Amino acid sequence: MQHDPRQPVIILVRPQMGENIGAAARAMLNFGLTEMRLVDPRDGWPNPRAIAMASGAAGQVLDHARIHPTLAEAMEGIDYAFATTARGRELSKPVFTPAAAMDKARRHDGRSAIVFGPERAGLENDDVARANAIVTVPVNPAFPSLNLAQAVLLMGYEWGRDTLPTEPAPHRRKADAEWLADRVEIERLGDHYEEKLAQAGFFFPETKAAAMRLNLRNMWSRLVLTRGDVRILHGVLRQLTRR
Repeated sequence: MQHDPRQPVIILVRPQMGENIGAAARAMLNFGLTEMRLVDPRDGWPNPRAIAMASGAAGQVLDHARIHPTLAEAMEGIDYAFATTARGRELSKPVFTPAAAMDKARRHDGRSAIVFGPERAGLENDDVARANAIVTVPVNPAFPSLNLAQAVLLMGYEWGRDTLPTEPAPHRRKADAEWLADRVEIERLGDHYEEKLAQAGFFFPETKAAAMRLNLRNMWSRLVLTRGDVRILHGVLRQLTRR
């Protein structure tokens, strides 16, 4: 399979769970990324749990994933690599947010890669040393750990923001139950309730009737109702007042 050389390669170093590999593949394809490289996966390869979790992404991502014994070999052909880590490092390297890293990747002329560590402890210093820069996500410092697939999804999203369509896909036509009721429909509902409440003697005493009607109108105008809601409320009132 030919991969788009402009896209960053996703490298998973010593991944431990097949489910996380599969979920990472799904996250990649969500944002148009297709090239995955695996470094020494703990449970070997292929992994049926990864394939099951990947669902529709198995054919486009996992079936073409390349397996390597070391990170050095997995980085063949890579000109610029980002190491993802939540921990501070003694290594002196540029540090980027995900958005800034993917902006740099888009402007980079050669091939780039994003390197993710194993689930338990993340990348080791030897792994980070092979990268050109570090990516750190601004998260709660009291709980900085991200699931592997979540981290891939986050980086994929930042990559896809400028490469995928910005407009949402067209949706099916809404049923009446989903369309918001307009002002006229709400007023008719208010008229219906006011009529039946008047027949039941609700507006009493007469001196307070005008204020009570005004409060009810104000209440109806504040409600956010769909056309389906309006139909139900009309039906409820008809049933309650049926002789």
